[in-house]
Amino acid sequence: MLDINEIQEILPHRYPFLLVDRITEMEKGKSIEGFKNISISEPAFMGHFPGHPIYPGVLILEGMAQAGGVLALKSNDLSNEELKSKVIYFMSIDKAKFRSPVKPGDQLVYKIDIIKLKGTLIVLDGKAYVDDKLVAQAELKAMVVDK
Repeated sequence: MLDINEIQEILPHRYPFLLVDRITEMEKGKSIEGFKNISISEPAFMGHFPGHPIYPGVLILEGMAQAGGVLALKSNDLSNEELKSKVIYFMSIDKAKFRSPVKPGDQLVYKIDIIKLKGTLIVLDGKAYVDDKLVAQAELKAMVVDK
């Protein structure tokens, strides 16, 4: 649905901090699904943990937030020009749980549902899966602001 080039038109993040490779489904104002392919060449694996690489939970949360950011910005029906003048700020993380480690070779699938969307404020229910197994979840709050 949205490839990496289209995602980069929406989000300001770039390598190595762009943590969504593709958006596969989106229902504006409701939900989004996307993924990140986890490769051993990820910069985080140099130190987390050598000899036993585990993808950091904080990066899983950030990837969920980025997918949610795409949803928030697209749900506000902004034109391409308006999108360029907006950014989404992460406000809070609640109820975060990490259920299983994510390793090199995994495809991390983000499934994000809107709990509340009021103007520029969005509250999201984020879940991350590997092979249909829930590996992490959190409630995320963010706000769309002018750059």
